[in-house]
Amino acid sequence: MAIGLLKDPDRRDDPPRPLLEHLMALRDMVVYAVVAWLICAVVAGVLSPHILSFLKSPAAESEEMLQGLDLTSGFSTILSIMIWGGTALAFPFIVYAILRFVFPALTNREKLIILSILIAGTGFFISGTVLAYAKTLPMVVSAFQAINRWVGLPVTTIRIEGYISIVLKTIIAFGLVFQLPVIIFVLGWFGLISSTALREKRRIAIVVSFALSMFLTPPDPMSQIVMAVPLCLLYELSTWAVWLKEKGSRRR
Repeated sequence: MAIGLLKDPDRRDDPPRPLLEHLMALRDMVVYAVVAWLICAVVAGVLSPHILSFLKSPAAESEEMLQGLDLTSGFSTILSIMIWGGTALAFPFIVYAILRFVFPALTNREKLIILSILIAGTGFFISGTVLAYAKTLPMVVSAFQAINRWVGLPVTTIRIEGYISIVLKTIIAFGLVFQLPVIIFVLGWFGLISSTALREKRRIAIVVSFALSMFLTPPDPMSQIVMAVPLCLLYELSTWAVWLKEKGSRRR
C-alpha cells in the first residue's frame, strides 16, 4: 500500500462535488461511527464477566476483597465496561469512518503520513496500556494495602466501583501520555519545534513529566515513577526522531 501511495504522491481522489454530497458523506460517517460504537458497547456488555475478570487480575492478592456493596453495583460495573470497552473496541471503526471521509481530499503523500502517525500512535498507546496493566496496577494495589496496614486500618472489603475506576483511569492515562513522541514528532515535522529547543528544555520536560505523573496516577510514589521515567525516555526518543527528520531535510 505504501508503495502504491508513493508512486504518485501528489494525486488526489476527490473530484469536485456539490456541498449537499459532502454533507451526505459527513452524515454517513457519523451514522457509521455511532452504529459501530453501539454494537461494540453491546458486545462489551455481553462479555462484561470476562472483561471484569481481566480487570481484577492486577489485584490478585486482594481479589477476594473486591465486593459490590450496593444493589446496583453489578449494573454500574456493566455500564462502565460498556462505555469504556465499547469505545476501545469501536475506535478502529471510528477512525476508519473518519479516514473514509477525509482521505479523498488528501494527496497520497498526506495519506501516507497520516497512516504512519496512526500506526505509531496505536503502537505507543498499546505499549502504555500494557505497562499500566502488567506493572503499574499491581504496584498500586500493593502500595495502597501497605499504606492501610501502616496506619492501622486493614481493609477487608474493596468497593468494586472504586477499583474499576482506578484501573480504567490508570490504563487510559498511560495510553494517552505515551502519545508524547507522536505529538512532538508531528510538531517537529511541521517545523513548530526543533531538536535544539527540545534539548534546551530537557530539564523542564523532566519536571513536567513527574508533575504530570502526580496528577494522572494514584497517589503513590511507585506508580508515579513508573509513568514519569518512561515519559522522560520517550521525550529523549522524540528529540532524536526530530533531529533525524531535520537531518534528512537538510540533505534533501
